[in-house]
Amino acid sequence: MRYLLLICTDPTGEDDAPGDLTIDEWVAETDGSGERIVGERLPVETAKVVRRRGDRVHVTDGPFAESKEQIAGFDLIEADSLERALEIAARHPMARAGLVEVRQFYAW
Repeated sequence: MRYLLLICTDPTGEDDAPGDLTIDEWVAETDGSGERIVGERLPVETAKVVRRRGDRVHVTDGPFAESKEQIAGFDLIEADSLERALEIAARHPMARAGLVEVRQFYAW
């Protein structure tokens, strides 16, 4: 099953703890196991929001979130179960420094 890990900032995040993986180590681990398919950073500075209302298309700078949490990147992983996807997400450095939202892809 495929899962999307949304890597988010969070003002309540903590500093690294001894034994935590760095981002490079987490990427090497999940790439090495074949569980990570792709991942990229998503800079907020270049984000746009597109809305179509009637015949008009509105494009604004974005995102406009009500909270301080912002999506900073993503990883697409393949895992045998939700439990395994959660284990992979928990090892991501941003699970401590920010948060990692896990979403299973919808099976068509």
